[in-house]
Amino acid sequence: MLSISCGEDKVTLALDWFPNANHTGLYLAMERGYFEEEDIDLQVYTPDDPATILATVGADKDDFGFEYQVGVLLARGQGVPVVSVAAIVQHPLNSVMALESSGIKRPRDLVGKTVGYPGIPTDPPLLRTMLEADNLSESAAKDVVDGMVNVGFDLVPALISGRVDAIVGAYWTHESISARNQGFPLTVLRMEDWGVPDFYELVVVASENKLRDDPGLVERFVRAIKRGYVEAAKDPALAVEVLLNQVPEADPKIDRPGSALLAPLWVEDGIPSFGWQTTEKWSEMTEWMQTNNFLTADLRAADAFTNRFIEQAE
Repeated sequence: MLSISCGEDKVTLALDWFPNANHTGLYLAMERGYFEEEDIDLQVYTPDDPATILATVGADKDDFGFEYQVGVLLARGQGVPVVSVAAIVQHPLNSVMALESSGIKRPRDLVGKTVGYPGIPTDPPLLRTMLEADNLSESAAKDVVDGMVNVGFDLVPALISGRVDAIVGAYWTHESISARNQGFPLTVLRMEDWGVPDFYELVVVASENKLRDDPGLVERFVRAIKRGYVEAAKDPALAVEVLLNQVPEADPKIDRPGSALLAPLWVEDGIPSFGWQTTEKWSEMTEWMQTNNFLTADLRAADAFTNRFIEQAE
């Protein structure tokens, strides 16, 4: 667990994965003392099982967590009282990838091919949505999805070795770079280009209790992390060097180019500021998940997020 400062409020932040380019804004904020300025003594760690983050945040065992929009909706559907207080990445990173040499250039090219995935339940219907958006019949799309192979998180090795013809569940800002570094350039099919609702890949979550009982702390935390990401977006090369200095196990050959790809997704034209979330994106993904039987019809998308603290952070 990395401890930063000796501020007044001791705060824990659970990361979604090992520190990487997605977290450079956070580490820049820590390096520059922005949490200290907000009287926050921040401890950052990656749980042994990141799947527990929503449960620990919802139960106030952790104050904040980095999570995924889809995960937040699934958790709320199960009664876990978590709320997204800021969007870190404005668009999906999950994608379909295939070797450039395979000739696979669009979803319908996957007919007769084997697709690997990490066993995450939402990946097969995401792929089916992409296939149907490419005018593939429901039955043909079902055949592709039914033939998917759970390869765990060894997605790139499974693709490079020829065990599978394509993969889904991999980040185009990480796995595609890893494969290219090994001499295997990939074709990337981004989900929002093929019928999947445009969603927030990564968000910051807190519990409903935290928002109600200590809104001042949430505001201060959001203000600090926002400063870090706004500055990281302006200078992603500098931000990733801060990450690499603080996290020796990070991979510079992936995180340097990854940070450059991610920076436009942290702060982009068309949104009021870093962290902003829209009812449209939350509603569209909620409806998609309801259509695919992950959520019941009574779940309210508007309850899953708030812009209150991003606005106050101004």
